[in-house]
Amino acid sequence: MSIYAKSPLAIATFLISGILLAGCSTTGTSDDQAVPAESASASTPAPSESATPVADGPCKPSTATGSTPKDVGAPNGVLPAKTYTFTLQTNCGEIVIEADGVKAPITVSTLAFLAKGKYYDGTICHRLTTQGLFVLQCGDPTGTGGGGPNFTFKDENLPAQADNNYPAGSVAMANSGPNTNGSQFFLVYDNTTLGSNYTLWGKITQGLDIVKSIAAYGTADGSGDGAPKSTVEIINATVK
Repeated sequence: MSIYAKSPLAIATFLISGILLAGCSTTGTSDDQAVPAESASASTPAPSESATPVADGPCKPSTATGSTPKDVGAPNGVLPAKTYTFTLQTNCGEIVIEADGVKAPITVSTLAFLAKGKYYDGTICHRLTTQGLFVLQCGDPTGTGGGGPNFTFKDENLPAQADNNYPAGSVAMANSGPNTNGSQFFLVYDNTTLGSNYTLWGKITQGLDIVKSIAAYGTADGSGDGAPKSTVEIINATVK
């Protein structure tokens, strides 16, 4: 299995401080990077709306569903190289991420731009994997695995190929091949081995237990790779 983000219908490139951020391309991608022919995220149903929300496992009730991504434009600069705090207020609790703006400056700057534009507000985490790799994937407003902003940007801070190269607590970007990062990211809740294809940009410093509880509740269809059984809503995302 891989951490994929299906390519948006329209991909643009943009320039950040003289650095060209490449558009989507699958040329020369490895099997681990390529988008699977059949996407687990595409085949799982979006959470249904309910007039009377009920308890949803470890999370508070939410009627959030997939929606059209907000057009927030594109970033035009890079933040100062330092550590930032990326906070996800969810219906399951607060998840705090230490974002590495030194090793992944473009990634952190872009995610900060999206967060400040309220791009993530009201979105759902669309994919949970519980077999082979252990991640909760978020950041696609459509909730299908195919949504993203109207730009892509290059990979940074790729780990070496090794066992458990994405340890518990890691936060990294999903992609559909080299240099196709957009808005989707994944939270690693248990040690995971993946191809060294995914930009590492942060570490969970608070709320790892929340992600583990979501994983323990399982997927909506009972499989090892699908939509979480709990509707996981990012109420808002902030960066400081």
